[in-house]
Amino acid sequence: MEKKDLRIVFMGTPEFAVETLQALVENDYNVVAVVTQPDKPVGRHQTEMQPSAVKQYAVQHGLPVLQPEKMKDPVFIEQLRALRANLQVVVAFRMLPEVVWAMPAYGTFNVHAALLPQYRGAAPINWAVINGETETGVTTFFLDHDIDTGRIIRKKHFPIPDDADVEYVYDGLMHLGAQLCLETLEVIMAADGHPETTAQDDQKQQPNLTAPLKPAPKIFKETCEIDWTQSAKQVYDFVRGLSPYPGAWTTLVAPADMCQGTKRETVMKVYKTRKTGRKGLGCGTISVDGKSLFVSAADELLEIVELQLAGKKRMAARDFLNGMKQIETYSVK
Repeated sequence: MEKKDLRIVFMGTPEFAVETLQALVENDYNVVAVVTQPDKPVGRHQTEMQPSAVKQYAVQHGLPVLQPEKMKDPVFIEQLRALRANLQVVVAFRMLPEVVWAMPAYGTFNVHAALLPQYRGAAPINWAVINGETETGVTTFFLDHDIDTGRIIRKKHFPIPDDADVEYVYDGLMHLGAQLCLETLEVIMAADGHPETTAQDDQKQQPNLTAPLKPAPKIFKETCEIDWTQSAKQVYDFVRGLSPYPGAWTTLVAPADMCQGTKRETVMKVYKTRKTGRKGLGCGTISVDGKSLFVSAADELLEIVELQLAGKKRMAARDFLNGMKQIETYSVK
């Protein structure tokens, strides 16, 4: 099979997916349509409609766009069937019903930002960094009935430096995923749509597995609260696994004798920390050394390098200290 004979429907929504769509277009693949989320209301009064990053790219390059509210909508199903796609490629999209993923003759494959079967779920990049992994990667696999469990086509590995935040890993996997998609398409074409694949048999994939596979569930606000009873290393990884978005947070608590007429507690986001190796003073205890701000985790002091108070701009800790008096009498929880 040649590129001109392969009719591809691409499905995706965020910037992460644009890199792969762009790779398809720039490498002359026949993308017959793009499926993405409906435009979302934005702005103070929610009156302006914001298209997804994928839609913006598709419109700029003259690609037909479908935006179904529901993936089982009969009108959408008929529109999809009329495209006569051989193959569907999915990157950072929603869960698909069987009527959609099973429609093309060559099936539907997903580009997932993890080394499956580890980190199945909606937020694999964040959880890999939060858990202190030194390596992650991308996997292409054919969709089946369950989430991220289909037969694996190809994998690519990506190292995670100890000082990397989730933005660094996101950017790296975004580019790596586009490369892997192109390689996967070559394999599929060479095999006339039926490449060799590997089943996600967890024990076969991980023969020395001593702990359960790590999931990657969706992240909510409550997920992002820092637990200062954990070790400094755990808090350090937690912060960088949520930086810059959505951002780890903690509650800054003023001493009782300073709370008359003011709010006792303030939410503080923490974007960057630094391990010190210095013994802690009790979980959540704040200390200052010159222009450096520290908080005690369970075992060691952790330096807070960048932070943001509710309603304020992100700032360096040294600038925060310039405007805060008696900060050592505060604590975090």
